[in-house]
Amino acid sequence: MEKITSFTINHLKLLPGVYVSRKDLAGDCAVTTFDIRMTRPNFEPVMNTAEVHTIEHLGATFLRNHPQFKEQVLYFGPMGCRTGFYLLLAGDYESRDIVPLMREMFSFIRDYEGDVPGAAARDCGNYLDMNLPMARYLAGRYLTEVLDGISDERLVYPQEM
Repeated sequence: MEKITSFTINHLKLLPGVYVSRKDLAGDCAVTTFDIRMTRPNFEPVMNTAEVHTIEHLGATFLRNHPQFKEQVLYFGPMGCRTGFYLLLAGDYESRDIVPLMREMFSFIRDYEGDVPGAAARDCGNYLDMNLPMARYLAGRYLTEVLDGISDERLVYPQEM
């Protein structure tokens, strides 16, 4: 069986960043899949499920209400390895195109106070697995360490050497 694209990236060289993971066509529409990598794979601890779940709820709510991008958002959700998230947008985009959107989203998460949207038994299948303080911390760290002044090496997947 052929390896899928995401398994061909050398995760030992991958830094936290915003990467185009793939581009597909759905009929006549381009779909861009972004790798929103928050932790360095295999070098630092992965995020716990509670904060990942909280970031998913807050991020999806923010994106699906965004005045410019809400119509392009197809999906926002966690990677199974718990090192980041996938964002699928209708359209042909590059990583740098969404950096301002990611700054807005992670600022929203960092500054969020109150009840997490959808964190109720009626709305979510695992509503008790939430950690807003840690989600806020991780969002702030990602803003400061990655998104603020992001360099090209954090926008394009590392090439194999």
